[in-house]
Amino acid sequence: MRAAVFKEMSKPLVIETVPDPVPGPHDLILKVRNCGICGSDLHMTEPTSTMPLALGSIMGHEFAGEVIEVGSAVKSLWKPGDRLAGFPVICCGDHTPCINFSLRGTCAKMLSVGLGAAPGAYAEFVRIGAASGYKLPQNVSFREGAMVEPLAVGLHAVDMAKMPRGATVLVIGAGPVGLATMLWAKFLGARHVIVSEKAEVRRTMAAKFGATDAIDPGEPLVAQVQKIAGKAPDVIFECVGVPGLINTAMMEAPRGCRIVVAGVCQQPDTILPLMGIVKELEIQFVLGYRPDDFDYVIAMIASDRIDVGHMVTDIIDLNALPGAFEALRKPSHQCKVMLEN
Repeated sequence: MRAAVFKEMSKPLVIETVPDPVPGPHDLILKVRNCGICGSDLHMTEPTSTMPLALGSIMGHEFAGEVIEVGSAVKSLWKPGDRLAGFPVICCGDHTPCINFSLRGTCAKMLSVGLGAAPGAYAEFVRIGAASGYKLPQNVSFREGAMVEPLAVGLHAVDMAKMPRGATVLVIGAGPVGLATMLWAKFLGARHVIVSEKAEVRRTMAAKFGATDAIDPGEPLVAQVQKIAGKAPDVIFECVGVPGLINTAMMEAPRGCRIVVAGVCQQPDTILPLMGIVKELEIQFVLGYRPDDFDYVIAMIASDRIDVGHMVTDIIDLNALPGAFEALRKPSHQCKVMLEN
């Protein structure tokens, strides 16, 4: 099969012919129909990353596809032609159902897909564990199916925020994670969803995903929120992941505020703990999502409760993926760039 392979730091991905994946007894092989480019992929291929990707890896963990091969132990559960969104892990298959899958990766034998442990979906085909396939209703497209993973990230962040109904929420950053966070914050009852974002194209997009107002990141954030909402934020979501932003949120936050860190910073960072102490701040770091989040996102798409199409700004084929990947290091109009096979 053809795939985009990470060959060298700070160099474009290379399209190569690599061996087709082979299913284990508890695995599925998918024909990749759609796969999104994630900001974490970009960070892992940069020299400054503290979690660098191994050379020779195939990335891609936001994907949907069609089953073409079924492992011998799961033929009663899946068949060729089934359409699914992939929760990007491969389970060991020692237990069916997996006794650890609901705990998001506590199994020592579980492999992540597209993050270095197992090849991902920047390719024509991908192998996943049968337990991590989520069937797509017929009215949910493959393109929407590939959006389930990034939307689940935002859903999990909002869930972990313990957001009160009618809350005032500040979201720092209107990239894909920030947009997904805004969508669910508004959907789940926030009254004010205010985004701090300097790029005009993303501020405009944020309005389609639940943002009630946008503010200038170059000015004091909470003062702007108070002017709009009449009160300081109950929750601040940091959705960018660059050094300094957690401390900025802490310095800006009102007393007793909850700060949810959804942005993935892969460099050392510095905070002033005293600020957290005197304000009695709560800082909640979040990782990924839970299987139930996938179920919920798919159900909301299928019932037309949410519209995710606005987030996809670019559709590319495998040949164009290396150039599109590099362009995202300094994005202009792009939000979610989607590979489509």
